[in-house]
Amino acid sequence: MSEQGQTSGNPGEQAPPYDASLPHHLHAKLRRVRGFPIPAQTPDGKQQMLLGLADAQQISERMVATVPAAQQILPLLDGQHTPEEIAAKIGKGLSSEFVENLIAQLDHAGLLHGPVFDAMLAKMREDFDSLDHLPPGSTAQVAEALAAQSLGQDADEKARLEAAPDKLREAMDQWIDQALAKAENPSFDRLPRAIVAPHIDYPRGWINYGAIWGRLRVCDRPDRVVILGTNHFGQATGVAGCDKGYETPLGLCPLDRALVDVLCAKLGEEDSAKLFEHRFDHEREHSIELQIPWVQHCLGKDDAGNYCPVFGVLVHDPAINNGESYDGRGLGLEPFVAAMKQALAELGGRTLVVSSADLSHVGPAFGDQRKLAGDDEEAVAFRNKVAAHDREMLKYVTENRPGDLVSSMAWQQNPTRWCSTGSLVATLQIVEPTKVELLSYAAAMDQQGASMVSQAALAME
Repeated sequence: MSEQGQTSGNPGEQAPPYDASLPHHLHAKLRRVRGFPIPAQTPDGKQQMLLGLADAQQISERMVATVPAAQQILPLLDGQHTPEEIAAKIGKGLSSEFVENLIAQLDHAGLLHGPVFDAMLAKMREDFDSLDHLPPGSTAQVAEALAAQSLGQDADEKARLEAAPDKLREAMDQWIDQALAKAENPSFDRLPRAIVAPHIDYPRGWINYGAIWGRLRVCDRPDRVVILGTNHFGQATGVAGCDKGYETPLGLCPLDRALVDVLCAKLGEEDSAKLFEHRFDHEREHSIELQIPWVQHCLGKDDAGNYCPVFGVLVHDPAINNGESYDGRGLGLEPFVAAMKQALAELGGRTLVVSSADLSHVGPAFGDQRKLAGDDEEAVAFRNKVAAHDREMLKYVTENRPGDLVSSMAWQQNPTRWCSTGSLVATLQIVEPTKVELLSYAAAMDQQGASMVSQAALAME
């Protein structure tokens, strides 16, 4: 195995060397990481592909670049093996020095369990608890990219930041206009009880964002918005609530403190603690935040100039353990739904429940060994099979059969990797709709044909 190509992904920083006296170096234990290809150039000008490693939970912003063959090492970083033992197990010319260097780089990037990661985690939690709202994340990136595209890359940062809110509003209006251009019912007569909107990035999901949120622009403004999202990166094994409001480039949606107080009273002390134990999972979670600009833009402000108060919740997959938390220690779906229904009934007023949901995740990027892109028979058949499965599962949603959706997903073992069964089921159970209408369905594939993600827009009355 080549000793070349193993570098820190943090320019200007030098990783401390491997130290066998440190227990987390001698018996290194890898955290959850995600791998991705990084094009690179060798010193002699040849092209090569490196393996990038980053934090799957997005607590660390650092990364490591190494040679692809290093992926053989990763399963052995289980806290049980020394570098010498790993090198001996793999063989093929692998030196213990290479393993030691990789361990040092991973530790510096916070990708190993140990003091470096612990400090990063503590700092993230301290920062989280110091604020009463979450600052803009992915929405700021979108708005600033739109501003840069409009003003040109030569525009200074101040000009881009000032233009970003208006450019985001303009883009949202354009997406709505395009999504509803041929719609027979481009607006709702009254506020629905719940909606389903995607949480994929706007450039790939705009048609479904526009198809549902655009229809809300003339509806009565709700008293609160409850957003049920997907926990993509966090540590919670059950339902995870957020005790913060959300800020975007368009402004601040405050936390619905009244709802939180009543909900906690209905849950009781023990389950309330479970609900907020992993509130930090919301720090870098996009499935809630991506709905907030649409809440602000389409529902507007009250007479005092305030946006709707919100409460964000991440819901686990009920098909894995029949609605209970994955390990039996988190907050299960049933007690959360029961308490939420009681809390909303006691508070009264108008509540809009938003299921922030993406559906299938397929393609080579997700481990499928089938071709996704192209017009050949194999690719078309694969895409059609995914769409057929989506239609079958969405029928359980439109017929208000959450129990059947869970049972079917559990029995089939979620073959197309729906990521938001939890938020959909929770929404159906909380709202108990008399009518569910599918307004739009789409699937977005990346240019390389590595992945395809499907989404839908629905309304519940």
